[in-house]
Amino acid sequence: MKVVTPAQMNEIDKIAINEYGIPGIVLMENAALKVVEEIENALGVVSCKKILIFAGRGNNGGDAFAVARHLFNKGAAVNVYIIADRNSINGDAAVNLDILDKIGIETVEINGTCNKNGICNKNGTCNIKEGELIKQLKMQLAFTDLVVDGIFGTGLKGEIKGITCEIIKIINDSSKTVISIDIPSGVNGTTGEVSGVCIKASKTVTFALPKIGLVLYPGCVYSGELVVADIGIPLKVMGSMDIKTSIIDRKMIPQWIPKRDKQTNKGDYGRVLIISGSKGMTGAGCLTARAAHRSGAGLVYLAVPESLGAIYGSSLTETITILLKDEGRGYILPENIELIEKHMEGKDVIAIGPGLSINNSTVEIVRRIVEYSTVPLVLDADALNAAAYDVSILKRLKTTAVVTPHPGEMARLTGKTTEQIQKDRINTAKEFACKWNVITVLKGWRTIIALPDGTIYINCTGNPGMATAGTGDVLTGLIAGFIAQGIQPHYAACAGVYIHGLAGDLAASKIGEHGIIASDLIDEIPYVIKTIIQSN
Repeated sequence: MKVVTPAQMNEIDKIAINEYGIPGIVLMENAALKVVEEIENALGVVSCKKILIFAGRGNNGGDAFAVARHLFNKGAAVNVYIIADRNSINGDAAVNLDILDKIGIETVEINGTCNKNGICNKNGTCNIKEGELIKQLKMQLAFTDLVVDGIFGTGLKGEIKGITCEIIKIINDSSKTVISIDIPSGVNGTTGEVSGVCIKASKTVTFALPKIGLVLYPGCVYSGELVVADIGIPLKVMGSMDIKTSIIDRKMIPQWIPKRDKQTNKGDYGRVLIISGSKGMTGAGCLTARAAHRSGAGLVYLAVPESLGAIYGSSLTETITILLKDEGRGYILPENIELIEKHMEGKDVIAIGPGLSINNSTVEIVRRIVEYSTVPLVLDADALNAAAYDVSILKRLKTTAVVTPHPGEMARLTGKTTEQIQKDRINTAKEFACKWNVITVLKGWRTIIALPDGTIYINCTGNPGMATAGTGDVLTGLIAGFIAQGIQPHYAACAGVYIHGLAGDLAASKIGEHGIIASDLIDEIPYVIKTIIQSN
């Protein structure tokens, strides 16, 4: 599913209205009906139910006014608070507000900022003192069945202050069911950031396409259940836009995973070479290899330090181990480079980094593999830390590479702080992918996959229980295993991230988030793949 910025959605609306002749008031009416539908889903029959509606001055407020009308006509007890100067409301929103006046729905206007003197109305005189308003709202919320948030929508700029800030705090403190129109008031529709207070919605009804801020953290947390409602914008309009950001959804995955013919053998499903291993970090390579097997790869080879070979041999029964000289040091020495290059021949993908360690030897090995390989690479963990010493080595790639940094590794690669990266995950991943011509998987809550052409995929599977050692190694093995089976690297990255997260979700459903370990994900991978394929 495509996701858009507020600016892109505004452009889509303009095209639908100006070029296709769909009146804006019709789109507003359709939006209101969809919100009312979700209110009825939440409350059942709305007759005699008490509903508080908070509306701003823009189209979001116009939607809220139309919602109020429909609920009133269905017998609900509706109270409408206008967080704006009535005189500033115009266009389709003003039409719907005028209808409320004519059918006798009382509205309370809250105009101005919160101060000791009260709240000013359109004439500049105080109509409700601050203390009285807060008391009134708290009293009404105590006996309210549901709250509708139509204050800001996607038009919010900057931090929410004054009386609006106080109102949002009161709404959140009430613990009532809240339905936000299009986007919770306080969420940045482009980045998902929240500056100051924000409505904590139980459900958000967004229109036509999800906004990026609804699926990124922390916006996704404030949005509650997300409903994407069709309000009558022609698909052709959205198809005419150059929208390069999508959510990975379940329907995409089966078309990427190859079907298995009856007459096949292990060689038909690819050969993965994993370069890993250092003293105290043997588990990383084992997890990567096991995940590659579980993805469906036919043959998995693991190149490791010779002195640690017995550990890998006893831990992995299906994996072919390649022992590399280490002179008992517990890490791979540069003298092995020619042997590694020989073993790279005939492989379909090379994964390097998990448990590799960082020293002059591994930095040199990573550099040589990046320069030498003609088959796709998956660079993770210490391969990325090695690359961070001279990121320009990525310009020497002769093949497609997938890099899988977590925010800390991305910070080392880019010179930014982790905080800067987390505040702008999409642009960070996109800039890195475009600059170095690599498929970039920026791990974390709502993992971002960025392609060198600027295309972005956002993953929505996974849970906090996956924040445990080794889960990144599992992802590396999954992506490498899919590439080995002939899936294009960018699709392998998307499929790997989605299935990895879903395996974590399945594990959490069985044992809870707190006790998940990386190997739990590996155990669930075959069931996830089976379920996805069978549901197609």
